[in-house]
Amino acid sequence: MKAAVYSRGGPPEVFRYIEVADPTPKPNEILIRNEAISIEGGDLTNRAYAQATERDHIVGYQSAGEVLWVGPEAGDFAVGDKVAVTGTHGSHAELRAVSGRTAWKVPEGLDLKVAATIPIPFGTADNCLSHYGQLKAGDTAFIQSGAGGVGVAAIQIAKRAGARVIATASSDERLAALYPLGLDHGINSSTADVVAQVMRLTDGKGCDVTLDGNGGRSLQQCVAVLGWKGRATFIGVTAREDMKIDVRSLMAGNRALMGLGLGLEMGTSRVRQMVGEYMAAIAAGDYQVQIDRSFPLAQAAQAHAFIESRQAVGRVLLIP
Repeated sequence: MKAAVYSRGGPPEVFRYIEVADPTPKPNEILIRNEAISIEGGDLTNRAYAQATERDHIVGYQSAGEVLWVGPEAGDFAVGDKVAVTGTHGSHAELRAVSGRTAWKVPEGLDLKVAATIPIPFGTADNCLSHYGQLKAGDTAFIQSGAGGVGVAAIQIAKRAGARVIATASSDERLAALYPLGLDHGINSSTADVVAQVMRLTDGKGCDVTLDGNGGRSLQQCVAVLGWKGRATFIGVTAREDMKIDVRSLMAGNRALMGLGLGLEMGTSRVRQMVGEYMAAIAAGDYQVQIDRSFPLAQAAQAHAFIESRQAVGRVLLIP
């Protein structure tokens, strides 16, 4: 099969598009032919920081495609099923073997390109806001990087919960695309004093739940804008900045900072059910998925570079 691989971490140019051996699935796995690959924030981080290895590594968490083989312990799947899948690596390739516990059948009529973008972004946003963040009607949610895949999901989930939604993006153009999803107040993170703006919008009270996937100063902003008993959720380090977080303010307002990793719970019954419900809801039109653009798998380097240029709204896909 063809795959985008690298043997050391670095900029997008470390990718090579080459022929590699087909995966050999285990008894608890299914083998799929990828039809759409959703590039996740963690894919960029893993590529940038990967240790040098003698083997060609295939990065990538999330994709969707057609089942070619079903292991005897993989669960209720059949050859020919269309599925969305997640895993620790392996998405940037024509073929992929994944556990049946982290695969979902795609509802009838749902485009595979859309399905490929659902499990991690919507699962992560729900994990942060609903399950751990305990967001409720009347609360204020603050979402960093609202134009990313998780941000797009989080804005909609927060709005449907009855919350007031504040989010950042790196340009006014990206913010404009978020208002139809339920954004109440957008902040241009490239030009504004983010903390001052949030506190002004909340009349100095701060926010009930915040969500950050960048780390560094972005996470510090999320901590700084917490209100009484506010909960800051933290899911990633895509900003690649030093983590100098002043947590002293947490004590002053009985506030909490939670680091969350959806992948640690992806195969659990709770998360499997939750992601399945989002798949059905999106198929029914209750939520929107934003796909900015698609690149051929052979252009994985260009796709990663485009995401890192901070122009995309929603997810960027690779198509084998």
